[in-house]
Amino acid sequence: MDGLTLALDAAAGEGTIAIFRAGECIAERTVEMRSSADERFLPAVIATIDAASVSRAELARIVCGGGPGSFTSLRVVGAVAKGLAQGLGLPLFAVPSLALIVAAEERTRVPGARWLATLDAMRDERYLALVTIGADGSVERYESRGLAPTADVPARAAEAGAIAIGPQEAHRAAPHARGVGRLGALLRSAGPVDLAAWEPVYGRLAEAQVKWEAAQGRALR
Repeated sequence: MDGLTLALDAAAGEGTIAIFRAGECIAERTVEMRSSADERFLPAVIATIDAASVSRAELARIVCGGGPGSFTSLRVVGAVAKGLAQGLGLPLFAVPSLALIVAAEERTRVPGARWLATLDAMRDERYLALVTIGADGSVERYESRGLAPTADVPARAAEAGAIAIGPQEAHRAAPHARGVGRLGALLRSAGPVDLAAWEPVYGRLAEAQVKWEAAQGRALR
């Protein structure tokens, strides 16, 4: 893709930012999202742009990790991505955050390798996705595998002929926006989202909503 790409993700709780020129990452940053005193993510995005010595007018698109993952962090990163896209008049592309676990790691470049990307879904469950690497080392195929009990992850990986990778796995890795540079065809096939309607894929209801519905005995509408 021509022009500069601003990539954002926060599916695992930490905010991650990367800027690409002609497919090369020229700046990246990780920021702790959780703070009761201040908003850290948007200032970090602006600081990353400034550190790359580029102007916001040079940005051609925004790519946002679309989940599943941490409900609160996904809401923050989604709101920032939509706000910047709207304010700067840029298209917004959404990509699976689980793919960014694999794509952000250099050790996953082996052609033909299959990785079972996982993220904590709470309640002793994991979000799963099967990610296959192409001949050029980029992500060739992404297949969501939904939710599974944590104890089932080794068996699910074995069934898929894959290696489990994620923040809680033996092959430890977290999603990072720098992985956008290896999404290849997955990114090229992702059309811009409708800014008015798009929101991240949360994977399941927020814990606060689950507790409210349990206490009230009815669905929150």
